[in-house]
Amino acid sequence: MPAIFQPILGLSVFLTLCFLFSENKSQARLVSVGKSLILQFFLALCILKFPPVKGFFHWVGTGVSALRDATLQGTQFVFGYLGGGTNTPFDISAPQNLFVFALQALPLVIVFSAIAMLLFHWNILPLIVRGLSWFFKKTLDMGGALGVCSGAKIILGQTEAPLLIRPYLSKMSRGELFTVMTLGLATTSGTILAIYAAILEHTVPDVMTHVITASVINIPAAIAISRLLIPHGVATEGDAIKPYEFNSSMDAISKGTSDGLQMFLNIIAMLIVFIALVSLANKILGFIPSWDNHPITLQRLLGYIMAPVTWLMGIPWTETLTTGSLLGIKTILNEMFAFTELAGVDQGALPPTSRIIMTYALCGFANVSSIGILIAGIGGIAPDRRQDIIALGGKALVAGTLASCFSGTIVGLILTLFN
Repeated sequence: MPAIFQPILGLSVFLTLCFLFSENKSQARLVSVGKSLILQFFLALCILKFPPVKGFFHWVGTGVSALRDATLQGTQFVFGYLGGGTNTPFDISAPQNLFVFALQALPLVIVFSAIAMLLFHWNILPLIVRGLSWFFKKTLDMGGALGVCSGAKIILGQTEAPLLIRPYLSKMSRGELFTVMTLGLATTSGTILAIYAAILEHTVPDVMTHVITASVINIPAAIAISRLLIPHGVATEGDAIKPYEFNSSMDAISKGTSDGLQMFLNIIAMLIVFIALVSLANKILGFIPSWDNHPITLQRLLGYIMAPVTWLMGIPWTETLTTGSLLGIKTILNEMFAFTELAGVDQGALPPTSRIIMTYALCGFANVSSIGILIAGIGGIAPDRRQDIIALGGKALVAGTLASCFSGTIVGLILTLFN
């Protein structure tokens, strides 16, 4: 099959499945869905191939890299050579093994969180969110409340973005609430994107641009897919509220640092537990006789299950066992562990184009544990919608996964068409 037809077939299959499983096919606004998909393709094409836009996003990526370098200055002072410092008390024979993920990459979460709260206090982030909200509202035919959440999702996480529209969550239609949930699972946050880039910087070319692009184009994909599965009712109007109140800039930095520290510890604990669980599962599966001269592992089983999905994204069939495993790990465990696994895949086993496609497919919070986070987060600020959130959780997980896969397929198609 010619390379160009494989991702086109994949896009067609994904959209057809969403329409077939729509709760109300007659009310699906196909024109609005089409606008979302056209916008996604246009944004991806401009960011990846139009020099002025590509240059701007490269500049943003350079800024994030500068922030990471500045964070290293802090970790080197606090942790010495374990935090990236060069002064070691002994001779180093393998300097590449000095990288300590928890002490050199993850502290960026704390610094980014502190800066984000400072920018909120200075009203810079609210201004950016309002601009993005206006853009999505006008281009994608949605209400103001959902537009605010869509704009905020480029920067904020799955529970922080809904805080900006807290008064309107109770008024939203079931379809709009489902889109809010899908946006939360299909995207990540500005804080976490920098960590993804740190994990993949040596294995995916120009990774910072790609993770930022994914943060942008996953939004119209999530809106399109969620609208197909559960059509919207009457649009809920509204504007962003101020979710945080600070007495001073130092108060904002202090609050952001505290929140970032909590996220830092949560990520460390999550990775320890999930990696341990995968190891334990593989030890249990080791009692099963090997198949095809290879031991049965969780990664291998997930690879077989998800292989057809990644093939539809444009991945060659010979690579789908590896990529399917990554997508499966992301779905049942989390994307952080999946990115770590992607970074460890041998360069010869997965070429650059496939790595780029999988970077987009893995760039989202769509995993089983995130359903609980949504229930606790959005359900906590809108308790009257808690039962709706619980009922929609499984479908939102599917929609969020499909949205990320859709973005990977779009990018693979662009790389095929314009290389």
